Amino acid sequence: MPIKDVFLPLVGPPREPALAAIEKCVTVAADLGARITALALEDDVFVRPKVILRGDPDSAETSGAREPGDMQQLLNAFTRAASRANIRAQSRSGKAPADQIASILAEHARFTDITLFPVKSHDSRTEHIIETLLFESGRPLLLCPEQHVGEPRPVFENVMIAWDHSARAARAVGDAMPVLQAAASVQVVTVADEKTDAITQSGMSLVHHLREHGIYASFEAVKGNGSSIGKVLGSWATSHAIDAIVMGAYHHSRLNEIVWGGVTKTVIGEPPCWVMISH
Repeated sequence: MPIKDVFLPLVGPPREPALAAIEKCVTVAADLGARITALALEDDVFVRPKVILRGDPDSAETSGAREPGDMQQLLNAFTRAASRANIRAQSRSGKAPADQIASILAEHARFTDITLFPVKSHDSRTEHIIETLLFESGRPLLLCPEQHVGEPRPVFENVMIAWDHSARAARAVGDAMPVLQAAASVQVVTVADEKTDAITQSGMSLVHHLREHGIYASFEAVKGNGSSIGKVLGSWATSHAIDAIVMGAYHHSRLNEIVWGGVTKTVIGEPPCWVMISH
């Protein structure tokens, strides 16, 4: 199914990397030929009104033109980017209790094809929002690493599928089919200490399936050599100039608390490139 309806959450402070990531996300949506909807949310925090007395030296400064707030700066960046990209776009904004923002974003994401989300490295709030979007929206995510926003225009020519033979990985491949079909190179990678017949058969079965969709992929089993799978995937992606990773996400429940799987945690904590992830 083609990607025609993209969702872009706008949360957090308007730092330069975040504003640049908004521009990149809008560019990707435009390249997909999709409509993009931005939803800006900020914490609904009570602020005590400030009493201004006549003659107060600060009153002139306060009554003058104010700098736009954080949320408005994010919206302004989105509007400028959408105008430059000449893309169909709409935006909304609002306030919500901090502990409800992630769930509200997930609810909105259900009515789009994919969510694009800028990722601040090793940020607990970012990880919580991604976690909620993954497990409560039923839609895939495309993560934009803020640390790489200074790179040229995002073009997903070289794509890697992190294949672990699971249903989650298969779901991710299906969700990513439009991206895979547009790529110039697709590589299926499985991290394993030993390249068994079962691993090779599974990887080649996926390669043959992709070929039916006009995607000519290759398969490689990579040794972990004692490193975590997430780190191995990240290093492999960097050394092979991968533009985007396609992978499935998983978690398990312990005392009603969601605990990330090690691979998911590593990749989301600091994505080595764009990451399309599904559950």
